[in-house]
Amino acid sequence: MSDSKLAGQFFDAAIGLLRQVRDEDTGEIEAAGTLIADTVVDGGRLFAFGAGHSSLAAQDVVYRAGGLALMNLLTVPGVVGVDVMPATLGSALERVDGLAGAVLDCSPLRSGDLLVIISLSGRNALPVEMAMKARALGVKVIGVTSVAYATETTSRHVSGTYLKDHCDVVLDSRIPVGDAELTLDSIEAPFAPASTVVTSALLQAVMATAAGALAERGTEPPLLRSGNVDGGHEWNDRVMTEYGDRIFYRR
Repeated sequence: MSDSKLAGQFFDAAIGLLRQVRDEDTGEIEAAGTLIADTVVDGGRLFAFGAGHSSLAAQDVVYRAGGLALMNLLTVPGVVGVDVMPATLGSALERVDGLAGAVLDCSPLRSGDLLVIISLSGRNALPVEMAMKARALGVKVIGVTSVAYATETTSRHVSGTYLKDHCDVVLDSRIPVGDAELTLDSIEAPFAPASTVVTSALLQAVMATAAGALAERGTEPPLLRSGNVDGGHEWNDRVMTEYGDRIFYRR
């Protein structure tokens, strides 16, 4: 099989997943966007968290041109991204009981805020505990996960539950267990993950919905412009000044 044919198969698989979430997650996307708009109007702050490669989708909605200026990254040292050495440490930390509680105790999260938690499997202790503890604080939680993992894997949290069980809104990425879209007889392991593509698209759809919901209420969405267009920095300075008490990535 030619490399170009494999590339085409991956694009077809990713497009198929995107179509599926577009057609089947409409209600959840609208609910998540509305919840974000409610939080903005009510004076709450917005946060996003993802561990490992799930952090890529979280970072994609923080300090992003065309995105909401109020979205902040909730970081857990050694977990956000794969820059920690060794990289396997991040995976191990996701399974540590009590870590999420310690992180939230030191974070600026408070009642009335909103937290987006991204975890493909939703089975590890960190995202499950984070969702549970956040809701106990009065924080609204949007979970982005593959619900299939809850039926095909075992939870690694002491409660036996998954991220999806502790959210106000659940966005199902519909990624198959194992996160690999292609197989080939000459390659023993499945390959070509699509979770980042789909999860990022899901969240951008939610942000678009939130911006529209704010505009419908007569509230200007606090959006950032590209710093590479004329007037972009001036625009962003105005937005950041107006909402400075809800933006934490400048401090």
